[in-house]
Amino acid sequence: VSTMNAKTSSGSEEEASGMRNEPLGEAKRGQVIRVAYVIAALDLTFLFMQMGVMPYMAKSLGLDLVGFGYLQTTFGVLQLVGGYIFGRFADQFGARAALILSCASGSVFFLLTSLSTSIPLLFLSRLPGVFMHGVPGAQKIITDMTTPSQRAGALGKLGLCFGVGIIAGSAVGGVLSTKFGTYVPTYVGLAGSLINTLIAVVWIPSQTKPKSDHHMTENSTSQSASLFSIREILRLMKFPGVMEVFIVKVFAGLPIGLFMIMFSIISMDFFGLEAVESGYLMSYFGVLQMVVQGLVVGKLASHCTEMTLLRLSVFVFAGVGLGMALMRTVWHYCIIAVPLVFAFSMLATITDSILTKAVPSSDTGAMLGICASVQPLTRTVGPTIGGVLYKQFGVSSFGYLQLMVNLGLFVYLLKSKIPLGEMKS
Repeated sequence: VSTMNAKTSSGSEEEASGMRNEPLGEAKRGQVIRVAYVIAALDLTFLFMQMGVMPYMAKSLGLDLVGFGYLQTTFGVLQLVGGYIFGRFADQFGARAALILSCASGSVFFLLTSLSTSIPLLFLSRLPGVFMHGVPGAQKIITDMTTPSQRAGALGKLGLCFGVGIIAGSAVGGVLSTKFGTYVPTYVGLAGSLINTLIAVVWIPSQTKPKSDHHMTENSTSQSASLFSIREILRLMKFPGVMEVFIVKVFAGLPIGLFMIMFSIISMDFFGLEAVESGYLMSYFGVLQMVVQGLVVGKLASHCTEMTLLRLSVFVFAGVGLGMALMRTVWHYCIIAVPLVFAFSMLATITDSILTKAVPSSDTGAMLGICASVQPLTRTVGPTIGGVLYKQFGVSSFGYLQLMVNLGLFVYLLKSKIPLGEMKS
C-alpha cells in the first residue's frame, strides 16, 4: 500500500510539474521549429550552390549532355527510393536521428563530389543522395511539434527556406565558382553540412513527439520494423481520403513539373535568354516563393478550410495552364509566374498538411517520405516525357496539358466527397 501511495504521489508530482512547465515547453517547441527552419534553409542553399556548378564540373570531366542527363536521373532515382525509407527511419528512430542522418549524408555527398576527378567517381558521389532529405526531416520535426490547426501555416513557412536557398545558393555559388574555381562551392557545402549536423545534434531534442504519441510509435514499429515495405505504403493509402488527395498532389503538379525540367532548354531556345538572365529569372522565382509562402499561405490556411484551398490551388493551376499555352515572351512568363508560384506552394503545403493529419502520428514520417518522392519521380520520368512534348508539340503543349489535367481534377474535387478526418492517436 505504501508503495502504491508513493507511486500515486510521484505521478501527481509529475503531472503538476508538467502543468507548470507547459509555457516553457511551448517556448522550447518554438525554438526547435526555428532551428529546423535554419537547417532546411542552409541545406537548400548548399544544394543549390552545388547544382549551379555541377554542369560545368561534369563538362570539365568530359561528360556530354546525354551523360549529364544520366547523372541527373541517377540522383532522381536515389531520392525517389530514399524518400520513403527516410520517412520510415524517422518514424522508428525519431525526427532528430533522421535529420542528423540527412545532414551527415550531405557531408559525405559533398566530400565525394570534391574528390571526383573522373566520371565514375562523379556518379559514385550521388549515392549518399538516397538519405539527403533535409526538407522532409524539417517537416517531420514541425509535424511533431505543432498542433493540427497550426500545421499548415508552419509547413508553409518552409517555403521561405526554399526561397532563401534558391537566391543565396545560386548567387553565392556563381560568385565562388567564378572567383575561386568550380570545386570551391562544393568545399563550402561540405563545411556547411558538417555545421548543420552539429546544429541538429546540439539543438534538436532527442524526443520531438508528445509522450502519448511516442508510446504509440514504439508499439507500431515493433509490429513492422522493416524500413521499406510495399505493404506499409498500401496500408497508409487505405486511410480515408489519403489515396484521393495523393492522386491530386501527383497529377496537379505533373505538367508544370515537366515544364520546369525542360526550362533550361526552353529559356535558351524559346525565350532566348543568356545564362545570367536565366539566373535573374530563378532569383525572381525565389523572391515570389518567399513572399507567397511567408505571407499568403499561412494567412489563408487560418481563414479557409483545407478542402477549399485545395480546390483553389487546382483551379488556379488550370488558369496557369491557359496562360502558358498563350504566352510568347519571357515577360508573359514573369506575369504567369505569380499565380504559378501561388498554386504550386498552396498545393504542396495543403496536401502535406492533409495527408499527415489523415494517418496516425506514428506514420507521419512515412507519409512525408512518400510525399517527398513525388518530385524525384517527376525528375526521373520528366526528361523523356518533357523532351517528347517539347520536340513534337512545342511549349504550348505543356500549357494545354496543365489546363486539361487540372480542369478534370477540379471537377473531381467538386463532385467527390473526400473524407478529411484528423486521425487521433
